[in-house]
Amino acid sequence: MNRIEKTFIQLREKGEKALVGYITAGDPSIEKSFEIAQTLCTSGVDLLELGMPFSDPTADGPVIQRASMRALKAGMTLEKAFEFVEKLRGKGVETPVILFSYYNPLLRYGGDRFYKKALESGVDGVLIVDLPPEESREFTEQWNGWTPEVFSFIRLIAPTTPPKRMQEILKDASGFVYLISKTGVTGSEEILPSSSHAGRAGDMLDYAEIERMVQQVKALTNVPVCVGFGISTPAQAARIARIADGVVIGSAFEKAIEEHQNDPGLLGVLDNMAMEFKKAMKL
Repeated sequence: MNRIEKTFIQLREKGEKALVGYITAGDPSIEKSFEIAQTLCTSGVDLLELGMPFSDPTADGPVIQRASMRALKAGMTLEKAFEFVEKLRGKGVETPVILFSYYNPLLRYGGDRFYKKALESGVDGVLIVDLPPEESREFTEQWNGWTPEVFSFIRLIAPTTPPKRMQEILKDASGFVYLISKTGVTGSEEILPSSSHAGRAGDMLDYAEIERMVQQVKALTNVPVCVGFGISTPAQAARIARIADGVVIGSAFEKAIEEHQNDPGLLGVLDNMAMEFKKAMKL
């Protein structure tokens, strides 16, 4: 049992839902990014998604694209990301850390080397945005002695995923399932209330549709289900927390980082944001 599983068990015992916070490692600088991670982990974030900056982040909207560019300019690399997590653990941070990445940087690094460094540094799992299950075996087969109980492989489910495909994806899901609340990229249109269904854009889901999707996934797996994309306010997070095991907040944090990157009060802004999201999600 790793930190991710332990965290969901503890939250369930307290009757709480998980606040999953995403930040891009190295944005706006490696040092400041580390301070941001520490702040979020002590302010209410239950799991930290640490985004590996990539030059062609096709699943991300403009906010996270710009964050990736700033992080790459600051010199962030996969090796430095491992050092980043190791430093967090050295500071006593026990919050589960999931490395969020596109496949190319991991492929270049090497599967066996990646897995060893991830365990050594204290990473608890990985989410590879553009690596489907049927193509991931060549990577995970290099993970000597790997079991999902030791290191989680987070899987993605989209609104367009048909039931048969869901079953295939969920067969080896571990840690939690990341349920994308709508088609499109991160940080685009927000989720609409169910009453706004008529006349809305085709890529936007309402809360009733998200609840149906969560129930569909839960019927196929016992792994916790967290919902992300388009959730930017505490009120929206509270609505999702009623129907899922966790809520992923990414672009909202990254937008605040971008707007306050030169502001000495940045950490205070993020501290308050995390606390407000977590407070709203307590049922």
